[in-house]
Amino acid sequence: MRVHVRERVRTVLDGIVAVLHLLISLALIFLILLHAGRGGGMSDMFGGGMSSGNVGGSTVVEKNLDRLTVGLAIAFAVSTFWLTWLLAS
Repeated sequence: MRVHVRERVRTVLDGIVAVLHLLISLALIFLILLHAGRGGGMSDMFGGGMSSGNVGGSTVVEKNLDRLTVGLAIAFAVSTFWLTWLLAS
């Protein structure tokens, strides 16, 4: 009886981690698309290109977007290793 409970908990945990990994990856794709490219990007729509006097520098919005993207990239890496570890054992 205990083996069945462990298998169910393991299956639920696998599903939760997989859904979390999917949500992180979609959010990461969205944030990467928000970054400005060479000629501006979608981040201009949200205030990324508001300051015209700041040539070559980055605005507060871009810095926060960078921080959020790096944080989600780290979360993506951790969830990838976690999911790999769960499915390998």
